Amino acid sequence: MQKYLFIIIIFLTGINNFAFSKSIPADDKPKRKKIEANLDAINASVQSLFFEKGTSYNPTKSWMSLMRQVRDAKLQRKQAVDSMGRLTDELYMYMYLKNKEPVDKSEWVFPVRGYNWSAIGGVQGSGYVVADFDFFDNNSGGHPAHDIFINDKNQDAIDDNTNKPVEILSMSGGVVVETRKNWTPEMMDIKGGNIVYVYDNFSDGLFYYAHMNKVYVNVGDFVLPGTVLGIMGRTGKNAYPLRSPTHLHLMYVKNHNGDLTPVNMYDELAKVKSIK
Repeated sequence: MQKYLFIIIIFLTGINNFAFSKSIPADDKPKRKKIEANLDAINASVQSLFFEKGTSYNPTKSWMSLMRQVRDAKLQRKQAVDSMGRLTDELYMYMYLKNKEPVDKSEWVFPVRGYNWSAIGGVQGSGYVVADFDFFDNNSGGHPAHDIFINDKNQDAIDDNTNKPVEILSMSGGVVVETRKNWTPEMMDIKGGNIVYVYDNFSDGLFYYAHMNKVYVNVGDFVLPGTVLGIMGRTGKNAYPLRSPTHLHLMYVKNHNGDLTPVNMYDELAKVKSIK
């Protein structure tokens, strides 16, 4: 809290130059994210969060408006990246002010209950293909994600071993910034079906969970590793057809000052604990 109070003091007193850092703790010691800003940038950030929008401002509510513009190609790439940079800074600050401490990756869990890394498609994660993927370009290709398959020979989204639906768990801590819960087969233009996006303030990145049947969380919900996000499904253009085995599509993108770039999480998935 002292860090952000100090920023407000800077804004009110008019000191010309200041830099503050967004700390990203991790066991592999990534570099601390530094936001080098002049007074105008600080004014804009602090004023928007604490003054114009009020102390009750919840940046999770701003995610969808930005993503609609991105998905409708209404923003130039630089505009989109700059806007995402401001939004992720606000998300981090919001969680800090809500006393939601980053959850160390040593606490992360495998995102499909009852399964582990052996359920990941391909050979040692070979299904992960970045190609020309660009988060801000709907026409880019690639598959920068891991598909995690369950035992479901008759493709009814029920585990053949337990005869029960399979829960999808939050791999990390964080806050939910987007959900989709209303997918139907008439919406085959939507690849992911029912989805959840979680912003993780530990790694300063986003986890994307797709093809779910039901989604239990809402935008603005805080989650911990193991929080039930919903249940496995077969929703979306790439999962509904019978040619596709039942799976969770899991993507992670790392924030680099608003530029969201994919990171292969295979090694992390191989290390995290599974929950029965």
